[in-house]
Amino acid sequence: MNPLSQETKELNNYFKSLKEMYPKAYNKNKTGPYSKTRVILMNGTEYESVWFMHQFARHCKEPEILESLAMIRRQEQWQQKHIACLKPLNESILETTIAYEQLAVDLTASLAINEKDENNKKALDFALLEDFDHLYRFSNLLMVDKKIDAKKLVGGFTEIMPGRPTIAEHRHPIDDLKCGMNAKKADLYSKLVACTITAAEQQTMNYYMNISQWYKNDIGRKLYGEIAMIEEAHVTQYETLKDATMTWLEQWVMHEYAECYLYYSCYEDEDNKDLKQIWYEHYEMECAHLKEAVRLLKKYEKKGHDEIFGDGEFPMLLKIGSHKDYIREVINNSITLTAKDRDYKDVNKLSDNDRFFHYQKALTLDDPNSVPSHLVMKYCLEKLGGEDYRYQDKQYPIKELQSRKKDNTSIARTKS
Repeated sequence: MNPLSQETKELNNYFKSLKEMYPKAYNKNKTGPYSKTRVILMNGTEYESVWFMHQFARHCKEPEILESLAMIRRQEQWQQKHIACLKPLNESILETTIAYEQLAVDLTASLAINEKDENNKKALDFALLEDFDHLYRFSNLLMVDKKIDAKKLVGGFTEIMPGRPTIAEHRHPIDDLKCGMNAKKADLYSKLVACTITAAEQQTMNYYMNISQWYKNDIGRKLYGEIAMIEEAHVTQYETLKDATMTWLEQWVMHEYAECYLYYSCYEDEDNKDLKQIWYEHYEMECAHLKEAVRLLKKYEKKGHDEIFGDGEFPMLLKIGSHKDYIREVINNSITLTAKDRDYKDVNKLSDNDRFFHYQKALTLDDPNSVPSHLVMKYCLEKLGGEDYRYQDKQYPIKELQSRKKDNTSIARTKS
């Protein structure tokens, strides 16, 4: 499929009414988990696009470009609200959170499995284990506070058990920076991976940053606040994978192409007929947006779209799915890794005075009992009769994390 071949209307014909902006919400009890994750993904993709265009406008003085940015940005604002309102009123903060973390886990795994760029793949595998741990902690809180089994929400497609413990995920900000790709040499799929995962993680960061104060108890508020800090670190990691030397117009073209790719992927993968129609309608709108961005790139920078995304044909479409065995393999291979400079290193091989340990001390006060992600497990263990909540198909692959009676705060954090 090539979005440049899609028949589209004039931009002025894509403005829609406020009535149409408020769709029928999905049924939380009947809608599949991956349909919910697609809603979150595309909500985040639109949010990323809107804010990119605002930043572009603040660095641009060409009237024609500003006018096109304003028109397309308004239409994408409408799209973002249209998608956001698909969430039903009776879906709680925590239920939505489980979908956010299932997206983070299974989207990351889906991207990583097909990624050939070593730098991208390392980043995906590294953050995967951290979002996996977030799913585990939020699922325990869900069981205690809402008496809801998270396995039902994830449809049994994603195991729920510890990853790299959240307490070990606090790293010095410098170590979250990674090497950017060369967009002229990088594979199109790798460029789409960087766009997709940055938008998805940013959406999670924004949700947690803004929702933490609305949770009903202190332990939950603190947990959202702590994990929001980790999600910011993930955004820092993923955004630096992109090529920062691309011009604003080149970046805009890539944003629009990524949106076309993701909407069409959602359309092809969706089994909910109402959502499927929305994905296609939005895809057509994005094709029109892409054509306008390509036109402006050619006019103002004398560059063709082939320099950004080749002939336009989509690479392998994104299909979010279950990857239990892959996740277990990543756990086996990298549970004790931390970030170090522009790469990753086993925490046991760091020097004793490494900045990781200094930052850990600053954030945790060298006291696990002060850290919300650990406190929430103590709280849940007490409420659940001494054993944590898990959903796992077989024994956990790492011995230190097999116990269901205590929360491990040492692995990947202190040298063994």
